[in-house]
Amino acid sequence: MVTVRGSFGWATLAAVLLLVPFASTPAQAAPAGPEPAARADATAAADWTGPLSTRGRWIVDANGDRFKLRSGNWHGASGTWNGSGNVDDDASHHAGENSGRIPLGLDRAPMAEIVAGFQEIGINSIRLPFSNEMVHDSRPVTDDAVAANPGLRGRTPLQVYDAVIGELTGAGLAVILNNHTNTTRWCCGVDGNERWNASQSVQTWEDDWLFMARRYKDNKRVVGADLYNEVRRNIWDDPNWGLGDDHDWFAASQRVGDRILTEANADLLIVVEGINWTGIPVDGFAHGRPTLEPVRNLSHTLVDSGKLVYSAHFYDYTGPNHSGATGTGETTDPRYRDFSPAELIDVLNRQAFFVTAEQDQHFTAPVWISEFGVGGRAETNAKARAWFENFVDQLVRTDADFAYWPLVGWHENRTGNGWALLHWDAAGHRMGVYDGDDWRAAAWSRLVGASGRTGQVAPVTEWSMLSPDHGDFIASRRMRALPDFDSGARKAVCPDGQRLLGLGHTGNRGLCSDVTTGPLANAAGAPEVVKDERYVPPGGDWASGYTKLQCADGRFVSGYAVRGAAVSSVLCAAAPGGVITGTAGRTVWFDRGDNRGAAPKGGDFANGRYKGQCADDEYVAGVAYTGRIGSSRTPDALFCRKLR
Repeated sequence: MVTVRGSFGWATLAAVLLLVPFASTPAQAAPAGPEPAARADATAAADWTGPLSTRGRWIVDANGDRFKLRSGNWHGASGTWNGSGNVDDDASHHAGENSGRIPLGLDRAPMAEIVAGFQEIGINSIRLPFSNEMVHDSRPVTDDAVAANPGLRGRTPLQVYDAVIGELTGAGLAVILNNHTNTTRWCCGVDGNERWNASQSVQTWEDDWLFMARRYKDNKRVVGADLYNEVRRNIWDDPNWGLGDDHDWFAASQRVGDRILTEANADLLIVVEGINWTGIPVDGFAHGRPTLEPVRNLSHTLVDSGKLVYSAHFYDYTGPNHSGATGTGETTDPRYRDFSPAELIDVLNRQAFFVTAEQDQHFTAPVWISEFGVGGRAETNAKARAWFENFVDQLVRTDADFAYWPLVGWHENRTGNGWALLHWDAAGHRMGVYDGDDWRAAAWSRLVGASGRTGQVAPVTEWSMLSPDHGDFIASRRMRALPDFDSGARKAVCPDGQRLLGLGHTGNRGLCSDVTTGPLANAAGAPEVVKDERYVPPGGDWASGYTKLQCADGRFVSGYAVRGAAVSSVLCAAAPGGVITGTAGRTVWFDRGDNRGAAPKGGDFANGRYKGQCADDEYVAGVAYTGRIGSSRTPDALFCRKLR
């Protein structure tokens, strides 16, 4: 969510960071009588079947039809209090809009009217923020907070959240649960909500996610778990992507995503946002907005393929190295609105859109721009207006999934925060983006009415990275249910149905795929762990002078284990009859350079390391290493055999 635009107030580092708007969640603007394109789209909003999954860069419904997330954020349940002043005083809440700890606007309009407004403007899905505090909040909401919905009186915030989900999904809209904050207050500076574990334990965060995922398991229109909002720096520390410590957002999101799928609700999409901010926002100090750039070198492999969605946020007044501050503490870095259209496209592609643009990579997945927005009627900044038009052009050009921030706001005499697409006043009168005086109306119509891919999306080849950098990386449901196959070693196993195709010479990274064969593996055949050369036949020395861990005929390598940098064992899975035939093969050496073929797919799965990879129509039948003095026993060669 976008934070308040303002200065840093740099008396000390802490004082500065306490005010930094690292990401932001702005205000609101308004829609009323929808245009024909939006009306037509609303009619079809319920014409889909859950649950949702992914095929390459596309999200699809249960029938395999493309489901484009044309979403908006209905905020409030994660909190609107600014963190100081009387929590009951509207003036202490962001833009003076007090949500009462529940989705905003329930004091001013009936739920059904609000939801109908979403449909009118072309929305088919809602990102619904909540806080961990809300999950445990047993205090009933005030009568004033639900004045327009008296049936909600006496309920807790979570019970109101339940009712809102029921209304949304009953109207045919998809809902993505969004863990926005730890505490119920406005996001996103140095506010105690910087990380998933900033104001609570990791255990609490994971337990709350399992609770929420189970709570809505029977509602197939609750389609996603957006794991945490705008992960960013606190006063002293940065989040990171892959260092293995308690600030490692990659590891934390990988773990809780797998736990949700295996322990709570296998139907949900797992939405992982990039890192929103690292470093100290002062000229001369390293700082920036990594967003999804780390994904290129380290991507998630969930236990269930087809469930990962990446997300990113963009606002005009922030930038790739600009926190969004104005005045004291502002850096000289450009904001997104300062870029020319061509420059903006380049920056956006580098930071996020490459994930969908580049196919057959280990990181290829849908990208959901789950927050973007701009001021409405009162926005007079020409650069901000131009940025919004250019950004909408990018969303249309890339056929991107999106979620506007925010949908609902307050107005009095047609003035107020202005960011929302729909506003209600204290008397319940609505002001909307299509009322004739909102400059955003044409761009919004262009966005929700844009043509894009529709209909069936064919199944795609899966490419998956294994990264046992700091511990086990077992992406196989089957192997998770079996005993530890190499106790004391770090183990990496491909998702069920995929086979190992590549390894890094150092660094322990691997690449899996189902290319050519589709899902592979004989569930009836028990996997076998190989730690020696028992299956290397006489005369079959494919790596002379090296130790060869080779699978038996009819089996393929689906995983491996390492101790330190050294190969410890390979895991051999049984293939269905007729898929693997013959015993001939070829040796792929990669101890002195890359050896991945002329046009390898899957991407750079071991950045900065030598890599070996079998061809698309092959499988790994063995791994060789040397134990000679001075060697780390890292993989040096693959034994690649043809399929069929």
